[in-house]
Amino acid sequence: MKILKIVLAVILPPVAVFMQVGATTHLWINIVLTLVMFVPGIIHALWLVLTDKKAK
Repeated sequence: MKILKIVLAVILPPVAVFMQVGATTHLWINIVLTLVMFVPGIIHALWLVLTDKKAK
């Protein structure tokens, strides 16, 4: 499952973030980062997936 999230973090960052933490502030931050520039959205999504962040 983690490999799927990593692949999604590169292709569709907000989807990977949603799968990792749900509809939280991290999701909205990632959507904005992805819309402004794609690479920061990828970095943020990978950071969430690789550090195994969970919704609070």
